[in-house]
Amino acid sequence: MKKRLAVLATLLISIILVVSACSSNSGSGGKKVIKVGSKNFTESLILGEMYALALENAGYKVDRKLNLGGTLVAHEALKKGDIDFYPEYTGTGLINVLELPPQSDAKAVYDEVAKGYKEKFNLVWLEPTNANDSQGLVTTKKVAEKYNLYKISDLVKLAPELNLGAVPEFEEREDGLKGLNAFYGEMKFKSIKLFDYGIKYRVTLDGEADVTVGFTTDGDLTNPDLVLLEDDKKFWPPYFVAPVIRGELNEQDPEVAKVLNAVSAKLDNTTVQKLNAQVDIDKKEYAEVAKAFLQEQGLLK
Repeated sequence: MKKRLAVLATLLISIILVVSACSSNSGSGGKKVIKVGSKNFTESLILGEMYALALENAGYKVDRKLNLGGTLVAHEALKKGDIDFYPEYTGTGLINVLELPPQSDAKAVYDEVAKGYKEKFNLVWLEPTNANDSQGLVTTKKVAEKYNLYKISDLVKLAPELNLGAVPEFEEREDGLKGLNAFYGEMKFKSIKLFDYGIKYRVTLDGEADVTVGFTTDGDLTNPDLVLLEDDKKFWPPYFVAPVIRGELNEQDPEVAKVLNAVSAKLDNTTVQKLNAQVDIDKKEYAEVAKAFLQEQGLLK
């Protein structure tokens, strides 16, 4: 009798432990706790928070692990299972993670990274947004109108009349001025001055530079006095952002992808520029900006 009771007690304890473990790894309705990551800059923080809020709205419990660091830190965390997904850029996946040559066709780049990540890491690229955070060159409306400067190819002829406001390493990088000169033809600027990333747009607007370096989803580009030059020969590869999720989770719970894809469908360059501007220029909290956007889009109850 005592043995039977001891066995029953042991079974009961085991059941309690299993139920407890399941509960600790589940949200409301028995859904899995999702560990959401992001990199350590404004845009990635906003996107990570938006995806987290959308999942919570769908009934998931979310463990936020935002502001992890750069690409390699976030990627390693995803491979190890420390996070379940984070927003990544197709060009970054192609060049920095898979270490493959740059390509200019957006679909080809997406297909290449989707295939490579699945085969090498069992990681899945979900549907891409229409937000392309690539590099670019920026001038002012005044300079653009004066010189009819709207395309990078125009700089081969116009550069001798213009001052370039560069940022650290831009002159020597293969994806910077060195590469641009090899691809478009040499741009012999009147002068090249080095400025910090944080002031590059201000000095350009003040006339200390005529052209500077930018990223295509920068919040500053919401300023109508700035003009992003068209990369008309497609020098820079596309950097469309999309959530990258662990393959096991994607197979176990396809609903997660549906929730994330619904958010991604609302994002394009203009939208992301405005979101970034609210944080970087208007000094709002990224979580506040993310929540307000999802409410405006009808993605939060």
